[in-house]
Amino acid sequence: MSMGSKVWYAVYTRPRWEKKVYSLLTDEGLEAYCPLNRVRKKWSDRIKWVEEPLFKSYVFVKIAEEDQTRVRMVNGIVNFVYWLGKPAVVKEKEIETIRKFLNDYDEVWAEPLGLRTDTKVTIRQGALMDKEARVMKVLNNKVRVVIESIGYSLVAVIDKSNVTVVRK
Repeated sequence: MSMGSKVWYAVYTRPRWEKKVYSLLTDEGLEAYCPLNRVRKKWSDRIKWVEEPLFKSYVFVKIAEEDQTRVRMVNGIVNFVYWLGKPAVVKEKEIETIRKFLNDYDEVWAEPLGLRTDTKVTIRQGALMDKEARVMKVLNNKVRVVIESIGYSLVAVIDKSNVTVVRK
């Protein structure tokens, strides 16, 4: 990637900060996208259409690589979403697909890919961060993984939110 060329990245936000982070990024003069979905909410006294983020704790930002530090400093951003040890680049085509999907359909939702036994994952946090592992068992919100390095199988029970599926 040449100096100055802009690409889309996904960033993790604090819980329920997606719209705020989007606003703060655009206030900084950065191009950002927070996919919003119109959903009907029912309260005891009324029903109302509201806009909710399609992806919980995610916002997309289109920046040059040298702007990553500036983005990390924005209040409410936890970090970039990482893939293979680097901030994950989201293709322009994928952003356009999300925009079109939300434009064409009502009441859309996003479902994370499920974890299954024998799925290869990368651990995102903790002492085993960035290590590849194989899922042995999925229990509620915990995943039992095997890390096959140094000739031993290290077994760890890890929170589901701290693993990412390795794509081929």
